[in-house]
Amino acid sequence: MTTVLTRPRMRDVLGNREFRALWLAESQSTAGDQLAKVALMVLVYSRTGSALWAAGVFALTFLPALAGGLGLSQIADRFPRRTVLVVSSCGQAVCVGLMAVPGMPLVVLCVLVVLTQFLLAPANAAQNALAREVIEGDETYVRSQDLRRQISNNTIQLVGLAGGGLLIAAIGTSPALAIDAATCVLAALTVWFLLSPRPSPGGQFTSWFASSGWVFKQPRMRVMFILSWLVGLAVIAEGLAAPLADELHAGRAAVGWLLAADPLGFILGAYVLSRFFHAQTRLRMVGILCTASLTTLVLFFIRPSLPVALILLVVAGATGAYHISVISAVSTWTPPEFRGGTNGVFRTGLRVSQGLGIAAGGAVAQLIGSSAITIAALAFAGLFISVPATLAWARLKPTIEAT
Repeated sequence: MTTVLTRPRMRDVLGNREFRALWLAESQSTAGDQLAKVALMVLVYSRTGSALWAAGVFALTFLPALAGGLGLSQIADRFPRRTVLVVSSCGQAVCVGLMAVPGMPLVVLCVLVVLTQFLLAPANAAQNALAREVIEGDETYVRSQDLRRQISNNTIQLVGLAGGGLLIAAIGTSPALAIDAATCVLAALTVWFLLSPRPSPGGQFTSWFASSGWVFKQPRMRVMFILSWLVGLAVIAEGLAAPLADELHAGRAAVGWLLAADPLGFILGAYVLSRFFHAQTRLRMVGILCTASLTTLVLFFIRPSLPVALILLVVAGATGAYHISVISAVSTWTPPEFRGGTNGVFRTGLRVSQGLGIAAGGAVAQLIGSSAITIAALAFAGLFISVPATLAWARLKPTIEAT
């Protein structure tokens, strides 16, 4: 007897009240965060006139994920996840509200930025774990992730970053930060009133890094994480957007286009995968799409014109949409009591790979004097990892169901 797979519709996903609450809260926080990033850069640069200070404050948003994301994510396994989300959102509201106070000393501002990002670690872990718990059915869950990643994490980021500058120019940095604080409060209220309470899945006495030990004992998780973390090579083009635009003789306006090309491609790729492929097929394609993304970037060896470069980046972003399948599988395969910590392992590794990739890209580009060749060379080096990992992935024959 042949089993016919059917793709759930988005109305089936949005018909889930608790998922709507999580999605709405995430959308509110994401929109506010993008506005806050632009506001902080403008605020610091206007007060110091220093590009180093502005870049340094922005870099602080990565530090907590590297320093504490792995450990803090365990909180989502040790305490009720709805409570973790609400407390984290309220804490962020306080920190961002203090940033909005005119004349706040820069040192205090930096401390508040770090505290805000530290609070994001348990919040993200709790949110991703709850998203798996409130959805029944593996195919429906994958569709819910399409919605979150296509709209919440990419479209809102794209619009927020693009429109943030215009809004800040109209109302100023302090009001913009106050809006972000308000979105945090709104997200906390949404979760508290629309999400049902659930007990802590692991308990307060769960071993702190038990999830990390569990993850690396699973062959398919190890291979999948390797394929996922290779995205650190894909973001090199973003880190080199300014010198690449100069190398292409495209002017400063092209920097924004180069930065927007990858997320635009991701949105398009996520739509195509969601619309035409079942979850099982998409999971089997993870290795192939990872290798295809890197192969596309290797074509920068031809030192393309700006239009061709934009096309290559859009294609690389589209094939990079395999990350949705990775995130879905991570939550599905992980036991409930380990989901928060496992999410921390995944996100921390992702941040480290992105940070190291951008740093390596900058160093190589400085050494050889070409951003395009740097992007191509490091992507080519990544193929020596992705090809064996893709073959290993095919041998594992992964399925989306939990085992």
